[in-house]
Amino acid sequence: MENITSAAELKRVIQRVEIEHVMQGKRLKEQFFLAYENLKPANILKSTLNEITKSPYLIDNILGATLGLITGYLSRKIAVAGSGNPFRKLIGSVLQFGITNLVAQHPDLIKLFGQFIMQHLFRKKEMNSVKP
Repeated sequence: MENITSAAELKRVIQRVEIEHVMQGKRLKEQFFLAYENLKPANILKSTLNEITKSPYLIDNILGATLGLITGYLSRKIAVAGSGNPFRKLIGSVLQFGITNLVAQHPDLIKLFGQFIMQHLFRKKEMNSVKP
C-alpha cells in the first residue's frame, strides 16, 4: 500500500475503502440470497427433475429396470399359471428374479435380440410374398 502523507490523501483512501466495503457487502448479500433460493425444497426438487430429464443414461437405466421388472413379473405369471404348488411358486420366483436381473443389466442385448428377430420375421414374410 502507498504511504499516506497528508490528511486529504487519508480521506481519499478511507472513502475508497468504504466504497469497496459497501460493494463487497452487496455482493455478499446477493450470494446469500442465491444460496438461500437454491436450498429451498421446491428449487432442489425442480433442479433434480431437470437433471433427470436431461440425462439420457438415467432414462435408459430407468427404462431398462422397468422392462426387467415387467418381463420378470410376466415370466413368473407364466411359470406359475395359477398353480397352488409351492415348488412351482418357488421356481416362478427364482425365474422372476433371474429374468429381471438379466434384462435390467443387459437392456442393449435384449434390444439387439428383438431387432434380430424382427428382421428375420419380416425377411421371411417378404421372401414368402415374393415366391408365388
